[in-house]
This record gives sequence, C-alpha cells and structure tokens, in this order.
Amino acid sequence: MPRGPLSVQLYSVRQQIAEDLEGTLERIAGLGFTAVEPYGDFIPGSDRYVAAFAATGLTAPSAHAPVLQLGDPSGAFEAAVAIGVRTIIDPAHRTEEWESIDGIARIAERINMAAERAREYGLTFGYHNHWWELESRPNGTPALELLAARLDPTVVLEVDTYWVEVGGLSAPDLLGRLGDRVQLIHVKDGPKTLETTAQLPAGQGVIDIPAVLAAAPQATRVLEFDDYDGDLFNGLAVSLTYVTAQDAESGE
Repeated sequence: MPRGPLSVQLYSVRQQIAEDLEGTLERIAGLGFTAVEPYGDFIPGSDRYVAAFAATGLTAPSAHAPVLQLGDPSGAFEAAVAIGVRTIIDPAHRTEEWESIDGIARIAERINMAAERAREYGLTFGYHNHWWELESRPNGTPALELLAARLDPTVVLEVDTYWVEVGGLSAPDLLGRLGDRVQLIHVKDGPKTLETTAQLPAGQGVIDIPAVLAAAPQATRVLEFDDYDGDLFNGLAVSLTYVTAQDAESGE
C-alpha cells in the first residue's frame, strides 16, 4: 500500500485552532502541507472541519479520537467519516494494566473490539503510543510489542518515535521489529525528555530522524510538537523541509 502524504498533527496548533480554525489551516496549507491529522476537537465540530477543509484543500486521512475512553464511540466514528478520515487512532490509553501480561491482553481485547466497531463505519482503527508502553516490560519485552502480538491483523500502529526514545528504546530498532504493522509514525525531535516545551524541529535534536525514516519506509510521516518554545509554524516548516529532504535523499 502506498505511503500517505506527509501530514501534521493538529494538536501542535491547538491554541491557534481554538481561535481560528480556518485561518490556522490556511497557514498550514501555505507551508506546503496537503494533509493534516486532527485531534479530538473534530468530534463536536465536524461541520466546521468539513467547511475548513473545503476552503483550504487539506485532507485528513487519519485522526485521533479517545475511542477507548468513550462509552459509545459511534459519535467519533460518524464525525471521522464526515470529515473524510480513513484511519482513526486512539491517542493514549494510560492504565496500570500495561504492567502485566494479563493487563496487556485486556487492553488488546478492547482495541480489537473498537476496531470491529470502526469497520462498521468503513474505518481502520489504530493505536498511538507514549513512553509508558515502552518503559513497562512485564517479561522483559516492551509492553507495546506485547500488545502488537495480540492485536487483530486489521489494527495498525502509529508509533510516536520520540516517545519511544524517551521510553528508553531505539525507535529505528523497534520499527524494524514491528514491521508493516506500523502504518504511521509521529516524527519529532528534542532532547529525549518529558518536558515537552524542550521539543525541537526535526533535525535539531538528538533523535536520529534519518534512521527513523529509513526503518519505516511504508509509514505515513506525521509531524508534531506536543509543545514548542518558539514559532510553531516556523518549526513545522523546518521539520517539513528536513523530513522531505531526508526521504528524497534515501529515494523514498
């Protein structure tokens, strides 16, 4: 399956979106992006997103929604379909269950059930990691890998490569082990710390971004800042230029 267009997670510009959705998307399109990855804000505001996408020409192949925390995820799925999403991803599931094999099996069961519901709407379901799924290693194996082995084949992973490194693992090595299960990667840089304001544009921190990209040539690249102590749009522009150049250099 061909890799999707390089995208940007809109959580990066959540404060700007709260003030002016269409204007923010216009600035993102002006940087050269053709695709974005909305966060949960689209669920109650899908009509606004439909209009903003029509005005800016942007698309949303993937989106984040807290599906595993919703008693009834049908509203999230309906909103995703309305704005043109094809892959809906749970952004975070923080629970003590990551600390045990049985707990991870229960998490996998919930994800598989969510994926079954998503398929009813024509959507692919995925999971996005943070650091805790890598720090936790119940039998010496990172919890995220234990989870992957228990997921339905239709479930995809969106690996946040920065949080993998913060969790104590090599992101390129992990991507190699997970293989084609990884259909999207979050690409960001910085000093490998939980202090999100220390994050930097791609290529300016200590993460080996070229190795990350090379380890997952099949995965859609999604740029993100959890926070950034600088001009966000300039940071996104720098990251876009760097990642695009690295992929071009490697022939991807």
